[in-house]
Order: sequence, then structure tokens, then C-alpha cells
Amino acid sequence: MAYKAIHKHARISATKVRPLANMIRGQEVDEALAILKYQPHRGARMLEKVLKSARANAEDRGAPNLGGLRVVEARVDGGPMFKRLRPRARGMAHVIKKRFSHIVVAVE
Repeated sequence: MAYKAIHKHARISATKVRPLANMIRGQEVDEALAILKYQPHRGARMLEKVLKSARANAEDRGAPNLGGLRVVEARVDGGPMFKRLRPRARGMAHVIKKRFSHIVVAVE
């Protein structure tokens, strides 16, 4: 049975977190936490929190083997965007998209 944790509306672009999610997919939970601990990215801290939450959900629901939990799903999807206008030359304006993401981690 998979135990899941989701961080919705994380204030970071999905493209910044996806490479980190690819690194931990398929790893054991303790190994994945060790990998994320030494990554110098802000997205690694967010992914680490979600992974710890998924592990805590497994412990809370009485998973039989907590030591052998594996990351079966690590997905980062795009979320909504704040759209802001930035003034440009000759009276024009460009849209700046401040992106959000949804981080999903499942362990089994």
C-alpha cells in the first residue's frame, strides 16, 4: 500500500524541483533523505519535508516494514500562477509569471 503526502501551492517553479524528484525516485526513504540533505537547493528542503511527511503517514497508518520503505512516486506538477505586469519601453508591458507547483511523494 502506498502512503502519500502532497504539498500544494509550493512557491517555487516546478522546473526547479523536478531534477531533485528524479534523483530520489526509486530510492529507499533514508537514502533519499540523505541525498536531499546535501543538495544546496531551496526545492530540496521542500521535497525533504514532503518525504518526511509521507514517511510519518506510513508510520501513523501502521506500515509493517518502516525500514524498507521506497519512494515509488515523486512527482512535481505545475500549479497556478501569479501574473504581474512589468513596464517596458515605448509604453508596452510584459507579463511576469510567478509560478507555483504541487509536490507529490508516495512511499511503499
